[in-house]
Amino acid sequence: MAAQIDYFYTHLSPWAFLGHQEFLRIAGKYDVEVNFRPVNLGILFPLTGGLPLGKRHPARQKYRFIELQRWSEKRKVPMTYKPAHFPTDIALADTVAILCQKQGGPVATYSQKVFEAVWQNDLNAADENVIASILNSLGLSADELIAAAKTEEASEAYTLNSRMAEEANAVGSPTYLLNSEPFWGQDRLSLLEDALKSGRPAYNSL
Repeated sequence: MAAQIDYFYTHLSPWAFLGHQEFLRIAGKYDVEVNFRPVNLGILFPLTGGLPLGKRHPARQKYRFIELQRWSEKRKVPMTYKPAHFPTDIALADTVAILCQKQGGPVATYSQKVFEAVWQNDLNAADENVIASILNSLGLSADELIAAAKTEEASEAYTLNSRMAEEANAVGSPTYLLNSEPFWGQDRLSLLEDALKSGRPAYNSL
């Protein structure tokens, strides 16, 4: 039976962007089934004690930019460190990904394109036209998916993912949950690969 990983993330996270392709490489190498679970950090942070970027101490904000540069170079993923539309309302983009996952669509590629829109191309992912363009480029029905993403059912699924993340001890984006063991941050991907390679039992909080 193939391993499964719950992938908790949001397209507004630069860290999820930096780790996205490496995570997909690892998942493919070990034949992992990925459950893409976009989360609302506006819900998750208050539940887990996190703070939105603007409320963090200036020292933490400055260090974040240093780390972004390090990991952009390490992953060989060019990015805009201060995108024109950050922060923005990412709910539509995230919710469309949930629907892509549900319908068996190309959610991994869709998310990559949304990440690029935000973190490389200075596009506003809250703009329906931006999301529609991405969906059309993938041969998907933009009108249908965007309309579905605005429904109460889709909103509830987005909230449910966020609640699931809290229950899984996922405190931020991205978190990769393997056998109930959370790996928080794209800088933990090598540890995730080690766990998949060894097949060891999950570590739990003591």
